[in-house]
Amino acid sequence: MKATSTFTSRMALHIERYLALKQALGREYDGVRRLLVHLDQFLTTHGGDLTAETFGDWCLTLQHLASGTRRARMREVRNFCIYRGRYEAASFIPDSRLFPPRHQVVRPHLFTNEEVHGLLAAIGVLPAAPTSRFRRENLRLAVVILYTTELVRLTLRDYDPCEHTLLIRDSKFHKSRLVPLSIDGTREIDQYLEARRSQRIAISPESPLLWHHTRGGTAYTGAGLTNAIRPLLRALQIRTETGRLPRVHDFRHTFALEALLRWYRSGADVQAKLPLLATYMGHVSIASTEYYLKSVEPLGVSASERFARHCSGVLAMPANTGGVR
Repeated sequence: MKATSTFTSRMALHIERYLALKQALGREYDGVRRLLVHLDQFLTTHGGDLTAETFGDWCLTLQHLASGTRRARMREVRNFCIYRGRYEAASFIPDSRLFPPRHQVVRPHLFTNEEVHGLLAAIGVLPAAPTSRFRRENLRLAVVILYTTELVRLTLRDYDPCEHTLLIRDSKFHKSRLVPLSIDGTREIDQYLEARRSQRIAISPESPLLWHHTRGGTAYTGAGLTNAIRPLLRALQIRTETGRLPRVHDFRHTFALEALLRWYRSGADVQAKLPLLATYMGHVSIASTEYYLKSVEPLGVSASERFARHCSGVLAMPANTGGVR
């Protein structure tokens, strides 16, 4: 946090302390800071303090945003107000029941093994392009990594060929972790690096793992990777239940589901395994992992079958009860 305060409303001191506390907990709160700067500036010109009236007026400045985004920002302000209330008991706290509704949760597309194999086959026959001469190799490795782990600003330094690991640095939840690779994943990366050597493409430790020719050897962006994969999904007619093209992020959902299905089918203690999945995916807690565990048919069927195996004897009715009394 900057030494010079940018806050001028009556809440300035509490805002500074709130942000300092959050940052001390190990999280980056740049987005929250920008939000509170906006609120502080609004209050400075509209009375200086947060009340039901000024909060309502401030919320009107968010009308151009989607309802879920507005709700999220209003909840951030409410969290701050709860913190402030510990020191000023009479201070205003917004009523979350009056907030706009959440976004409708997007149902992820769960790629089948056939779809993944088909996508890899389509990538394998992509023609060479002058503007992207390493496109085929990049996209194949991207799909393999997305389907098994994730792809977050990886460089060659992050891959350890001896330990068969990837170092995921400062990912979504501001955590870094080592991710073990499967034998197939290790082989894919080794073959990819050998192809780079044969084409005399940079293999220095600082080089991005997915090397982009037209961007001067910099890494693919998320949008660039999405734009490269979407035409293949369209050509293979891989679509969601609603007819839309799947998101690249759906590979991550598929990975989580496949891990759970393997545990269910092998009879493992799924609840005991969840912390392992959370750690592997880089989540702060199991609660974050549960986002991927919405009720989906394959998982529901496996859970029901397992319940039936363990409890069928307990729940079975006697052969002849003489009727219900």
